[in-house]
Amino acid sequence: MKYKISGDGITVTDIPCLHMERCLFCGQAFRWRKNPDGSFHGVVNGKITDILQQEDQILFLRTEEKDFLDLWKNYFDMDRDYETICGGFSADENLSKATDEFYGIRILRQDPWEALCSFIISQNNNIPRIAGIIDRFCRTFGKNLGGEDFAFPSAGDLAGITVEELAPLRAGFRAKYIVDAVEKLNGGELSLENIADMPIEEARQELMKIKGVGAKVAECTLLYGFGKDEAFPVDVWVKKIMAEMYPDGLPDCTKGVEGIAQQYLFHWRRNSTQFKT
Repeated sequence: MKYKISGDGITVTDIPCLHMERCLFCGQAFRWRKNPDGSFHGVVNGKITDILQQEDQILFLRTEEKDFLDLWKNYFDMDRDYETICGGFSADENLSKATDEFYGIRILRQDPWEALCSFIISQNNNIPRIAGIIDRFCRTFGKNLGGEDFAFPSAGDLAGITVEELAPLRAGFRAKYIVDAVEKLNGGELSLENIADMPIEEARQELMKIKGVGAKVAECTLLYGFGKDEAFPVDVWVKKIMAEMYPDGLPDCTKGVEGIAQQYLFHWRRNSTQFKT
């Protein structure tokens, strides 16, 4: 990966296996939108950017070098060798097809609190509705960053929040789970910093102390929020994949990167014309 300062942004080159649209809209994150000019607008950790991908370069607009190095480089997991990971997946017929057809998906390294809240909200929900609830959440409780951009509210920002105060989000039964997460984190019963350092099984159990956080939400939080690549979220699509393709379990080539394999298989199974009838 190489980068240079260019105008009001940063131009990145020599970074294989990074397809912005596939990364941003494959079910990992819910706050990105596509602009009319084909660029992608997002707010992460209170920082705003527009990203334009053109052939062999990616332009991060409205971005200073420090923010690129401290935030965006890590967010898009640019230091990881996805070519080698995807090359390893070629040992399995299904994963080989998935990575060939949807090459360029990386696991986004998101803020743990935002990932936890987002996947609590995602339960029994569809992507447009999830995005709408999260947008209202940020507009109601997050810091206004100017224009139509708002930061994701922290657990501290939400101290003392009630289910009634969350009613305008139209989050339904999920509101009480957000309240419980806020209370446990602000009360010291749970610590996201401690969870980050725990072995994955211990981290799972710790997250599942929050009301409404079951195995799927915990695995999503561990994968997208804590960068634990062995986490393996299972939803209805992944259940289909396992039943249809891997009744005896995942192949050896996924060892240690099961979460990355899951993301490719999930997106492939949902979107490939191979499965359309």
